Amino acid sequence: MINVGVIGVSGYTGFELIRLLLNHPEFKINYLAASSKGKIDEIFSSLRGVLDFEVSIADVREAAQKCELVFLALPHQEAMRYASELLELGVKVVDLSADYRLNKELYEKNYCPHLDDKNLAHAVYGLLPINRDKVKNAKLVANPGCYPTASLLAITPFLPYIDTNLGVMIDAKSGVSGAGKKPSATSHFVSVNENLNAYNPLIHRHADEIKMHLENFCQKSMSTVFVPHLVPLTRGMLVSVYAKLNKEIKPLEILREFYKNEEFIRIKTSPVSVKDVAGTHFCDIFAVVWEDKIFINSAIDNLLKGASSQALANANLMFGFDENLAMPKISQFC
Repeated sequence: MINVGVIGVSGYTGFELIRLLLNHPEFKINYLAASSKGKIDEIFSSLRGVLDFEVSIADVREAAQKCELVFLALPHQEAMRYASELLELGVKVVDLSADYRLNKELYEKNYCPHLDDKNLAHAVYGLLPINRDKVKNAKLVANPGCYPTASLLAITPFLPYIDTNLGVMIDAKSGVSGAGKKPSATSHFVSVNENLNAYNPLIHRHADEIKMHLENFCQKSMSTVFVPHLVPLTRGMLVSVYAKLNKEIKPLEILREFYKNEEFIRIKTSPVSVKDVAGTHFCDIFAVVWEDKIFINSAIDNLLKGASSQALANANLMFGFDENLAMPKISQFC
C-alpha cells in the first residue's frame, strides 16, 4: 500500500479526495491536515462510522514521515510553500491549486509573486490524456483547473483544423461548488438561486491558462475569448466552444479517433448534459459543423474530472498504476 495524505482536507475537493481514496485498493490515507485540528467526521458528518481519523494542523515533516504522496487542496500561494518542502523531502505532490499551472509571467499576472521557480520549471501539467506520458515520470503534477479541463479536452482534437488567427470563443457555465466552500456574497443561496450571470468576462484568470496550453499544444499563437458563468447547480460544468475552420471535417470522426482508447471520454451524437457526468470522472463531448464553423460542447463534474478524480488519475500514473483505478463511473442522477 502507498501511504498518502491530503493537506487542505476541509474543502469540497478535499472531501472528494477522501471519498475516492477510501475506495482505492493501492492508496491508504495516512495523513490529513487542515487549518485546525479535529476529527474528520466532525468536519464531514457523512464520514461518521466510515472514517475515524484525526485531522492535524499541516506540518511538512510529519507529512513526509507518513506519506509517499501528498495531495495539496490549498489556495494559490499557500500550496507552493508546502510543495517545495515536500519535494525536498522526497515526497511526490499533486497540487490542485493554480501554483504550478502557468509560466511565471502569466502566474504573477493573474495571482501573486511566485516563490518556487525551481519546481515551477519542471512541474507537469496533469491534463489527461493529453500529457499522460509526462505525468508517469513526474514528481510534481499541477492539476488543471475545471474550466481549462473541460475547454482543453473539447478543443484540442480540433487544433489542426481551427483558424488560429480568429481563435476560439468559449462560453462556460459552472455549478456553485466551483467557487469553493468559503461563503461569499456572490455564492450565497439568495444570489444564486433562480439566477444566471457572467463573471469576470474576458479577464478571468483561467483564460490565460487555457490560452497558454492551447498554444503549447498547437505551437502557434491563438486568440482565446473566455466567458464563465455561474449557474444554480451544486456541481457540474458545461462548456460551449465556437471557432472557424480552415478545412472541411467530420467532427465526430475526429473525436472518436483522437479519444479512441479513452474509457472516460465519451463522444456524444447530440449536445451534452451535466446530469450525465455529475458524480463521475467522465467528460462527454459533442461537436457539429455548419458552413465553415464548428460548435464543440463538453460537460464534466467540476469537483471530480475538474479537480479530485483527475488528481487521483494523475497520482495513479505517478505510481505505475492503471490511470483509471478507482474512478467513479455512475452519475448521481437518473
